[in-house]
Amino acid sequence: MRLSGSGVRCVRGGREVFSGLDFAASAGEALAVTGRNGSGKTSLLRLIAGLLTPEGGSIGLEGGEGELTLPEQAHLLGHRDALKPALSVTENLAFWREFLGGEAFDLRECLAAVGLDHAAGLPAAFLSAGQRRRLSIARLLAARRPVWLLDEPTNALDTSGQAMFAALMGDHLARGGLIIAATHAPLGIAARELRIGGAA
Repeated sequence: MRLSGSGVRCVRGGREVFSGLDFAASAGEALAVTGRNGSGKTSLLRLIAGLLTPEGGSIGLEGGEGELTLPEQAHLLGHRDALKPALSVTENLAFWREFLGGEAFDLRECLAAVGLDHAAGLPAAFLSAGQRRRLSIARLLAARRPVWLLDEPTNALDTSGQAMFAALMGDHLARGGLIIAATHAPLGIAARELRIGGAA
């Protein structure tokens, strides 16, 4: 499996964010997208996820599920946690598992993997910022997809949370998945760097 972009051009609000961007990541690889604020790191993830349309160039996935589009084979973990405050931790995760489809994984195991099994029945409104982030990460496990698109994935995580997520990312890569992460901080895993717009 190989995800690549060739000559990608991004325009937002009539402004060219970047152009002529080439990148590639294969199964088992992580690519860390770095650059200053506003350089287009988040925009690149949104282009790959199919939420934005490139103004030029191409983005494609080779060797994935032939009947599925790239967005259908990708998870986008963005800045917002996309949780319903009135629903419990388990109910939020169940919603996303059903919405995203695919093979169903045990929700209790997914919550345990991110250290939230003790809060399974708690309304999401009562979670701390770090716990909300852990619940968002659990979504990656509840409905597995080979491509993880991560936007500042360690935000709000404490040291133990960062170590937990690094281990989960390592497991994902070991299973043949790939990761593209926009980040200002170290991921805790080996990753090639793609710098956008000069120095970070």
